Order: sequence, then structure tokens, then C-alpha cells
Amino acid sequence: MHQDQQQTPFQARIIAIVAATILSLACGTNYVYSAWAPQFAERLKLSSTESNLIGLAGNLGMYTLGMPIGIFVDHRGPRPAVLGGAIFMLFGYFPLHQAYHRGSGSVMLMCLFSYMTGLGGCMAFAAAVKTSALNWPNHRGTATAFPLAAFGLSAFFFSFIGAVFFPGDPSAFLELLAWGTFGLTFGSFFFLKVHHEQAEYEVVPASDETPSIPSTDPQQLRPGSSDEPKPYRSSRAEDEPGMLTNSSSNSTHTSTNTNTNTITSSHAPVVASSSTAPADAPDPTGSPGISFAPEFGLVVAPENPEDVEVGETSPLISPLGNSDINCGGSHHVDIRGLALVRSVSFWHLFVIMAILAGVGLMTINNIGNDAKALWKHYDKNVTDEFLVHRQQMHVSTLSICSFLGRLLSGVGSDFLVNKLHASRLWCLVVACAVFIFAQVCALNIENPQLLGLVSGPSGLAYGFLFGVSPSLVAEMFGVRGLSQNWGFLTMAPVISSNIFNIFYGKIYDQHSAVGPDGERFCSVGLECYRSAYWVTLISCCAGTGITLWAIRHRHNKYLRAMDKGDEED
Repeated sequence: MHQDQQQTPFQARIIAIVAATILSLACGTNYVYSAWAPQFAERLKLSSTESNLIGLAGNLGMYTLGMPIGIFVDHRGPRPAVLGGAIFMLFGYFPLHQAYHRGSGSVMLMCLFSYMTGLGGCMAFAAAVKTSALNWPNHRGTATAFPLAAFGLSAFFFSFIGAVFFPGDPSAFLELLAWGTFGLTFGSFFFLKVHHEQAEYEVVPASDETPSIPSTDPQQLRPGSSDEPKPYRSSRAEDEPGMLTNSSSNSTHTSTNTNTNTITSSHAPVVASSSTAPADAPDPTGSPGISFAPEFGLVVAPENPEDVEVGETSPLISPLGNSDINCGGSHHVDIRGLALVRSVSFWHLFVIMAILAGVGLMTINNIGNDAKALWKHYDKNVTDEFLVHRQQMHVSTLSICSFLGRLLSGVGSDFLVNKLHASRLWCLVVACAVFIFAQVCALNIENPQLLGLVSGPSGLAYGFLFGVSPSLVAEMFGVRGLSQNWGFLTMAPVISSNIFNIFYGKIYDQHSAVGPDGERFCSVGLECYRSAYWVTLISCCAGTGITLWAIRHRHNKYLRAMDKGDEED
């Protein structure tokens, strides 16, 4: 009887994470743009610059509203965002399908519809990740890996279906994107629910040396099955998903204000699980018990993670339950808002993200143009159907390698922190090196059969970048403001991707000719776009230098914090 009662919530959480994974397959379809963009531009007689603007609009939809969407999901719960995402993606892709079918359309309107596809993907994906994280509070890293991986495989999933069922037919492929993304998202809505774990935990008794925080809530403790008092679980589990209760807001405010005074002493003990805290903390992330410098922003005392209720508005990463961020002082620090803007470490990450993500998005959006230019020069008799197939192949390569990069960066960064006690920032150095290799290949490859040496490493490096960055944000600025801080950081590609993609379009147009029927084509092969990759190569080298500077900055900050702690002792 007891096993049946425990099995039902477990099965419900399994169903929810499967739904989140399926939903995430619909959220990364902006990365499949290169599979249909060249034929779309050719039929509507668009220039390469105009085609890049349409692709950029989708990226803007994915990145510009990351912060407000995160706040919306925190306040209203995941499920309303899923419905909104399904509607936006349907009404984004279907007008694009109609524009291709008619062979005409306003560039501004198509940019708007493309923006809607990115916005819908952003909303649904945020809901999928949060639901997975909340349903598995003790296994959040593994739980969120499923939707993250599915997001990376989204382009491969749809390009594979398009290649099998609609080969050489961009119109049918766009219709597939419209109804496929809507169907996956809307169908997952009914199973994407937060199921609270009915676990009981004992309160760690306060000693004479541990400052205790008196509770003003007479119902905070309730009797349990044992003699020890258990923390009271509020009624938020029974509330309609997505409703932010006053109690949750007040508890966060009280914790922040009260605990700030508690940590001022460097001798304040830290309650941590021995199973998640290594003996030697990694160098760049600080050490428990150290009073941090003012540039770290607001410093708060750690909570016992077992006393924290998991609800719709909980942070995505447990303060101490995830080894990714537990190794340092991430559960001590709460930097957001103006304190984040004043942080030098944040601007290091922002610039690195802007450079590398911009470089990656230029290749992601234009790998189809690369393939078309090389094949048109390599084989004058190549057919449009063959070109579509090759473009979809490179999109699939990008998608699979992005998926692998996300997995490798997660495992690799944990190895760096837990085994080598090194900074997680070294994963960004690896991403820079792989990006540089891809740019060098793009500058020299004239045989289109070798273009996989551009698409593969570009996807791998892009996956490395986005696989490790959320952990870096949590590590440096704390887990409390992770959603909004990550949303702020993802605005970086908005600036750089515009610059790189528009520059690529200008270069491509300069080498293109206009046929008698108004169609544009470039027949000079590598020279169609080569100058654009010189710019991205220089940018990647600059990004490598900034990343090494950031590692040194974090190391020096750690040494200063250690020296200050020794002086206070």
C-alpha cells in the first residue's frame, strides 16, 4: 500500500519530464532556418541581407525577452507559458509557409512572424526546464539535461523528418514546422505539471555557536512521525500552478534581509551536506566562511536545502543540492539588478557570450548559404532538391554536435571543478579553440564535401558555450537570481548576432548577381562569404584573450578573499 502511494507521484514526475523533453524538441527550430532559408529567399527574390534579417528576427525572439519570460514563469507557473509558446509558434510559421506558397510577402511582416517563432520557443522552453527542475529537486542537473539535450536536437529532429517525408519541398517543410511545433507543445501541455515530493526532513538543531533566526510564523513547525519537529510545508502545493503566493515572496524577502547580517562574521558555520561538498573547494569560486568583497554584491547566509520547499516559484537550482555550483560560494552570494551591472565578472561573461554566440549564430543561420555557394561553384548542374538535402544535412550536423557539446561541457566542467579544482571558465577556452578551428576551415574549404568541418565544430563549440554558461552564472552570482541573471546574459547575442549576420549578408550580396527574372545568385564559391569569416576569426581570438583575462581575474579575487579570511582569523 505504501509502495503504491509512493509510485504514483514518481510516475507522474516521469511523465512530466517526458513531456518536457518532447516539448523541447519544438523549441529549437530557429536553428533549422538554414535548411529552408536559401530557397525561401530565392522564391521571394530576397537579398542575402533581407534573408539574414528574417533569420535574425527569430534569434531576437529567442533572446530579447528571456528575462521577462523567466519572471512570468516564476510568477504564473510553467503551464501558461506553454500555451503561449504553442500559439506563437503556430502563428509564426504558418504565415511564412503561406508567403512561400504565394511567392510574395513583406519583409517586415516576415521578420515579425519569425520573431514570434523565437518568442514561442523561448516561452515553452523556459516552462519545460523549470518544470523538470522543480519535479526533481535532488537530481536537477540530470532532470534539466533532458530538455536541454532535446532543445539541441530540435533542428536535427525536424530536418530529418523533412528530408524523409518532404524532400526538396520547403513549402511543406514550413507547414510541418507550423503544425509540428504546435502539436508537440500543445500536446505536452496536459502532462507538464509540477508534482511536489512528500518527503519529510529533520531540522538541524542550532548550537550555541550558530546564530538562529527566530520564526514569527506560529505554524512554521508541525509535529511529524518522529519526535523531531518538521518544517511546515505551505499550501502552495495545492494552489493552482503558477500563482505566486504572498508567503513565498515574504519568505524570500525575510531570508535575504535577515541572513545578510548572519554571514558578516567569517566564523559563521555553514550547514552543508557532506555528500555534495568536496573537501577542497575549487580555486575560482571562493570558500565557505569567507566574508566576500563588496564587488560580490549582496551576501546572504546559506539555507539548509532540505528545509526549502520546492514550489512553482522556487529557483531552478538548489542552493546545495547540485554539485555544479556547490563547490564554491554560490549559495552565499546573491547578485542581481544593479549589483550585477557593477560586477566586472558579469561583463566578462557578457562580452564572451556576445562574441562566441554571435559567431556561432552567423554560421547556424548561413550554413545553407555556404553550402549553396560552394556547390553552385563546384557543380554547375546541381539541382535544387540536392541542395536542400545538403543544407538539411549540415543543419542536422550542427544540431547533433550542439547536443554533444552541451553534454561534454557539463561533464567536463564538473571534472574541472571536482577533480582538478580548476575554474569552469576553462570550458569557454575550449569553446574558443573549437570556434577558431571552424573559422580557419571556413576560410580555406572550397570543396563542399568538406563543409562538415565547418558545421560540425561550430555546433560543438556552440553547445559547449551554452552548456556551461548557466552553471557559471549560478557559481558567480548565486542561485537566487539565476533566472533573471541568465535572461540578462542571453541578451548579449542580440547585439553581436545582428552585427555578424548583417555583415555576412552584405558580403554575400556584394558577390551576388541578379538574374533576368530577379533571382539573386553567387557563383564564385568561397569568395561569396570568405571576408565574413575573417572577421569572426579575429573576434574568436579576442574572445580567447578575454576569457583568459576573466580566469585570471577570478583567481586573483579568490586569493584576495582568502587573504582577507586569514587576516580575520
